[in-house]
Amino acid sequence: MSASSVPASQATELRQYALDCLLLSDPASKVATVHAMKAAWHAGALQLDEQAELVSQGTIPGRPERPELVPPLAVGRRSMATSVGRGMLIHALSHIEFNAINLALDALWRFAGMPAEYYVDWLRVADEEASHFHMLASHLQQLGYAYGDFSAHDSLWEMVDRTRDDVMARMALVPRTLEARGLDAIPPLRAKLAQAGDQAAAAILDIILRDEVGHVEIGNRWFSHLCQQRGLALRPTYAELAQRYRAPTPRGPFNIEARLRAGFSEEELQALTAAGDRQ
Repeated sequence: MSASSVPASQATELRQYALDCLLLSDPASKVATVHAMKAAWHAGALQLDEQAELVSQGTIPGRPERPELVPPLAVGRRSMATSVGRGMLIHALSHIEFNAINLALDALWRFAGMPAEYYVDWLRVADEEASHFHMLASHLQQLGYAYGDFSAHDSLWEMVDRTRDDVMARMALVPRTLEARGLDAIPPLRAKLAQAGDQAAAAILDIILRDEVGHVEIGNRWFSHLCQQRGLALRPTYAELAQRYRAPTPRGPFNIEARLRAGFSEEELQALTAAGDRQ
């Protein structure tokens, strides 16, 4: 579906437009409308009201009836030795990116009172995640499958929902925790796909890794901003939030170079690596 065939939101304010996008259930419509939102913003057609207290009139997030959502361990093994195994992997990655569109839109509309740059950052993330999903879903079709053909789990969105009342917890535990795990996971996945002969999928993962470094950096930067604003020390605050919201403990091996570019400090990474060695 092309962007021109999808009616854009009637909203003239960026955060309301993002909420309208979030409520869409059809993946192709959501992707096209996110791209239309970014184009409208850069054309000067949207205003930004940082202080508006918006209320959703629909179910968050909007998503299709399929894929069936199951516990993580029930998703199934993904062997690169078979075409169905590769299809399951690309489907799992597609689902992550679809959830990532929703989490970026939620960060954009939900939290009032942030600086204007915060909302522009999350507009960029939503647009890039929409491109990631489109690339993966298109590749999945080339493999003979469609998004929704396999089951998926909802762990990423569960943390988004858990942190809906505090933007600082959201920045700490979604981009700089759950999304940062992708920085570690993508290189070995890329190697497996390339070894299996799927160079197109490997190239898509190169793009995703490049962009995800920027997304994690956004989370790091705004978490640091909020800690400074509230007079809190970064590392103990993060540890307290991770415990309170039951965040998963990061496990190595870690992509140190990507995490450095994403804004983690040398001190944080040394502590992360040491904790991983003790597990």
